[in-house]
Amino acid sequence: MTGIQEVNEERESPVLSGSAARKQGNMKNKQDVLRELNAQVDKNSLPKHIAIIMDGNGRWALRRKLPRIAGHKKGAETVRRVTEQCRQMGVAVLTLFAFSDENWGRPKEEVGFLMDMLGSYLKAEINTMKKNGIRFRAIGRIERLPMAAQSWVQKAISETAGNTGMILNLALSYGGRGEIVEAIKRLRSTNGAAGEITEEMFSSSLDTAGLPDPDLIIRTSGEKRMSNFLLWQAAYSELYFTDTLWPEFEEKDLLAAIVDYQGRQRRFGLTQEQLVQKH
Repeated sequence: MTGIQEVNEERESPVLSGSAARKQGNMKNKQDVLRELNAQVDKNSLPKHIAIIMDGNGRWALRRKLPRIAGHKKGAETVRRVTEQCRQMGVAVLTLFAFSDENWGRPKEEVGFLMDMLGSYLKAEINTMKKNGIRFRAIGRIERLPMAAQSWVQKAISETAGNTGMILNLALSYGGRGEIVEAIKRLRSTNGAAGEITEEMFSSSLDTAGLPDPDLIIRTSGEKRMSNFLLWQAAYSELYFTDTLWPEFEEKDLLAAIVDYQGRQRRFGLTQEQLVQKH
């Protein structure tokens, strides 16, 4: 082989297979989309509280002919990514609808797996939460969880109680109607049946007491309903629905939701002219 041949061969571009070329193109497109979305996000007007109805784990698995638990495992990876993304962006509170009151009616094997996965997730993430200053909270009927899961929930709450960064709030065995009923019971026990009740008093009796109401509620998988989630707190929340299944929910999807949120005008019952005068 001559020197000229060696130089010419070194200058030849490697030939990519069709699948490799498509993959490289998709990566470039994804990076371009992320750059565009990041450029559109106003970091000074982020939603303080984002709540997400994480839907689509089962459908993600079924479309791939996998057991439903595979979808839940993949969904747990998305939880980690989204939590870190929100923390880095400066979101103050992230609430995730992890398990509803109605979910107890699912097959026992699936429920058991979800409870075990909850304990494993918290066990694996407590040190990360402590390192990143994340404070863990939980809302819902925690007493209905298996004792092992309850133990990890309480451990995560106690060990991160002193953190001052983002609050990660998991809704577990949660239902909005049940939360409202329990709040009424608490108020009756302290104020009596005929005692005066204000909106502020009622809010302070909810599981979310001390947290701001969600500014933005996201639901994945294409469903367009609240499913008994934060019914009182969502009175003035902006709702965002995406067809993306939760296991496939990526950085670009969260950014797209925030960009959409920032493009809306939140009037809270006022006119546009009043808002202009107010600011």
